[in-house]
Amino acid sequence: MNNDMMEALYTIEREKGISVEIMLEALANALVTAYKRMPDAAEEALVEIDIETGQINVIAQELDEDGHVVKEWDDTPKDFGRIAAQTAKQVILQRIREAEREMKYEEYAGREGDIVTGIIQQTDQRYTLLDLGKVEALLPQAEQVQNERYDHGSRLKAYIVEVRKTAKGPQIVVSRTHPGLVKRLFELEVPELLDGVVELRAVAREPGHRTKIAVASNDPNVDPVGACVGARGARVRMVVTELRGEKVDIVPYTESPQDFVMKALAPARVREVRIHEDTGTAEVIVPDFQLSLAIGKEGQNARLAARLTGWRVDIKSETQLAEEESGGGVEYAEGEWVQSETGDLVWQPAEGGEAISAAEAGYASPDGIAGAIADGVVATDAPADAPIDATAVTPADTPADAPAAVSEATEPAADAAPLVAVNDGAASGATAEGETSEES
Repeated sequence: MNNDMMEALYTIEREKGISVEIMLEALANALVTAYKRMPDAAEEALVEIDIETGQINVIAQELDEDGHVVKEWDDTPKDFGRIAAQTAKQVILQRIREAEREMKYEEYAGREGDIVTGIIQQTDQRYTLLDLGKVEALLPQAEQVQNERYDHGSRLKAYIVEVRKTAKGPQIVVSRTHPGLVKRLFELEVPELLDGVVELRAVAREPGHRTKIAVASNDPNVDPVGACVGARGARVRMVVTELRGEKVDIVPYTESPQDFVMKALAPARVREVRIHEDTGTAEVIVPDFQLSLAIGKEGQNARLAARLTGWRVDIKSETQLAEEESGGGVEYAEGEWVQSETGDLVWQPAEGGEAISAAEAGYASPDGIAGAIADGVVATDAPADAPIDATAVTPADTPADAPAAVSEATEPAADAAPLVAVNDGAASGATAEGETSEES
């Protein structure tokens, strides 16, 4: 090897960042292997390379039983220069490839939890490949949103969940379903988040459908929700566009569990929240007409609120709560609903006796009287969706197992069915399990 080769090594060091010493060490090891393949080669040998001139010498060695060198001599083959040149070329190219792979890995090794933008290159049933420029990222099927389409050549933002080191270079695994994607997208659009003025405390997400985030402000003069929404909703609109139409609810974070649960159930209006710390349950009381909205389609609103707050959310309507607190209604004698002098509906026993108000009977409102009809306590010929009329209500004479007419006012919404549970055989409520979001 001559001076020209050494100059080439120094050029590679400057351009690729590979140390000359590392390349010479790898070359020396490769030359030892090449020497031992030659006929009449010594069993033990080492290769010395002069770093200034590039001169190569093979030093053969003789060792004793303890492995100590007892004899050394120069055993450089006559045509070893040609072998050295071929070996040097292979070793240098290999070291360049290894160095480039290492540099790519180092570039992404500490970026788990970051967001990247790539161009979709290939899509099949197993994964989608994103071209990030120097490397490719892998978007597995499990990390894809079901209702999203990934068209070839389109740009896509994704969240880095893992960077693996392989023999072929770094393998970057990204996600479109991770809650962290929502957090990073908001950080791109909301400068207050990067500055620390506004904090994103929790994220709960059902990818492709809905996301709830809780934000707090470290500056009393800054509204955290307004900062994330932006002027005329410009900031949150950019996030929704990148999420391809996924709905995003932004709620203010508060230290009070009652207030936090109440705000997390928005857009439903909540009357009261009772926290049971022993069971980790938040009992939520809502007006009857808000029950379906609080639960959400297929229980989605209640589930997201539970994940966002970390409390087990148990949703009940006012009528259900009143029936529970009164034991689910009172068994009282045959009679009829009549209107009192004050205009209230009361149950008047047919054989005389003191009238019982709707509240005393376990029905907190006229809507709740429909529960009496459903329980078989009273019967009426009026349509199920007609308002309760005292003159249309007569004592029940139907069998206990006969089908009951259910008022629209008390019938739970169809989309709340997965979360409906029976309470004491009379009232139904909705319960959602939740856990604290990983993001904090």
